[in-house]
Amino acid sequence: MAGDEEGLTGLWFQEGSRYVGQGLSRDAVPRDMAYFDQAKQWLDIYFTGHDPGFLPRIHFVGSAFRNRVGEILCEIPFGQTVTYGQIAARIAGERGSGSMSAQAVGGAVGHNPISVIVPCHRVVGADGSLTGYGGGILRKKALLELEGVDVSQFTVPEGWT
Repeated sequence: MAGDEEGLTGLWFQEGSRYVGQGLSRDAVPRDMAYFDQAKQWLDIYFTGHDPGFLPRIHFVGSAFRNRVGEILCEIPFGQTVTYGQIAARIAGERGSGSMSAQAVGGAVGHNPISVIVPCHRVVGADGSLTGYGGGILRKKALLELEGVDVSQFTVPEGWT
């Protein structure tokens, strides 16, 4: 878990994640922040299979685009999924542009530094695939199952674990 004066900036699985510690400065020092307790409480509730009903203080640190994608991820309800294309269409609408690349959204989702709490695991491919989870596809599937999602409707692309 990592954060700054404004809120939680990172939460990673220790093993098997692509971007563990992404964004941490070399001079980062351990310290206790009140929102760490909120995050721990959130995780305790979540891993019992329940919607915590709140978010700890979060501070998105990145480009305006990545931060907006993170905000949208936080709006995906517990136990539901959306596609990369749906997020792209929403951002395109907000910007007043005709379209936006689902792949660009996928890049932002894939670099989400706040695993589980910012629920990038709830984003699936338009073709029904469970692609692109930095913590591994098996974790993505397990998190969705924990939330009561019927994962039999999704596929795991060949070569992804």
